[in-house]
Amino acid sequence: MIGGDHVANISQPGFLGTLIEVYAEVRADQIHQPHYSVERYGERLARHAAEPGWETVIGYDGDEPVGYAYVNTIPFDDRWWRRMTTPLPEGTTERSTIALKEIMLRVPWRGVGVARRIHDELLAHRPEEQVSLLVNPLNGNGKVKALYQRWGYREISMQQPSADGPVLTAMLRATREPAPVPGTAE
Repeated sequence: MIGGDHVANISQPGFLGTLIEVYAEVRADQIHQPHYSVERYGERLARHAAEPGWETVIGYDGDEPVGYAYVNTIPFDDRWWRRMTTPLPEGTTERSTIALKEIMLRVPWRGVGVARRIHDELLAHRPEEQVSLLVNPLNGNGKVKALYQRWGYREISMQQPSADGPVLTAMLRATREPAPVPGTAE
């Protein structure tokens, strides 16, 4: 990743199309499923982008978008927390939090630290104390969840945000973590 764009307004020209294009490529093997369809993703993206604190970082190799991640602020009483299936660790909802709602990386840029750089760039200037995410524990035969664990996330609960979607593992970590151990960036 040579450069990245921070975007806080999805209506800026070109950005919505870029996010959807990358999503469609990354999820190509799943977009036939209703939950993963491009239409449903567009609806989720529009809803997320209208929420407080929404921001994305799009990574580029030259002029080519390689991936992105986006977050938004989640208040203590947000449905994000209410959907959890087990009690949360004490004090979890009392700390300022952002939700990492999506992180996508095109195949040619996987395994070389680009996803971690996009992730860290997005979190670098956020004022919130902690970041939470949801991951399908079956993605990549468990490799995606293991990657997040190497990035400092720990499992805190489970949830199923939509009836036709998978059961997801909820994870949490401090917004800024120490540098990763060499060889574990991706």
